[in-house]
Amino acid sequence: MSTLRLRQVALVATELDPVLDALGAELGLEVAHRDPAVATFGLVNAVLPVGNQFLEVVSPTREGTAAGRQLERMGGDGGYMVICQTDDQAPFRQRAEGLGIRTAFEFDDHGYQGWQLHPGDTGGSFLEIDVQPPGDGDPWMPAGPGWQRAVRTDVVDGIEAVELAVPDPDATAGRWRDLLGRPDFDDGVALRWGRGERGLVAIDLHAADRDRAGDELTICGVRFRLV
Repeated sequence: MSTLRLRQVALVATELDPVLDALGAELGLEVAHRDPAVATFGLVNAVLPVGNQFLEVVSPTREGTAAGRQLERMGGDGGYMVICQTDDQAPFRQRAEGLGIRTAFEFDDHGYQGWQLHPGDTGGSFLEIDVQPPGDGDPWMPAGPGWQRAVRTDVVDGIEAVELAVPDPDATAGRWRDLLGRPDFDDGVALRWGRGERGLVAIDLHAADRDRAGDELTICGVRFRLV
């Protein structure tokens, strides 16, 4: 059976730098990489390690981007994408075809195979299932080379759960379960579902600083819970 690991969660912001400042000040996180290639899509971004997982923040730089349309739909900053890592896309592609889920975008960058699914078919958020070629130091291409130098775990050291608010939680959770072949991720990260319209609304982070366990704060329109 193919593996499935929650690797990265993306947020979308009207302005990038204030969100990065808040993630640094409140959660002790540091930017590992800014990808110049996202300019092709009319974006700027930054990727911040949370242990060996990542938060990404994207912000549109021109009209007509998917990220900009997401900001309009939500009426402001919020959640954007759930990005997974697998060792074999084939079973997921087969299930997506059977469920009638379209591909929104795919690419192959020197063996890194990115596959983004259409959010109108999955519901909840953009979902991406990528293959990262193996290498030293747990590589993850979107975080750039040497991302480990930016790991800061004084406050938080991992993603524990993501929550998506959708009009019909049971139906959408079932669709994701049918697509992914499991209700949660293999690394123990939970998928939670609630009722609403905003999609990705909350992220649970493991509190390395146990004095912070129980804290809840909102950054970029997303609730962060320290557990």
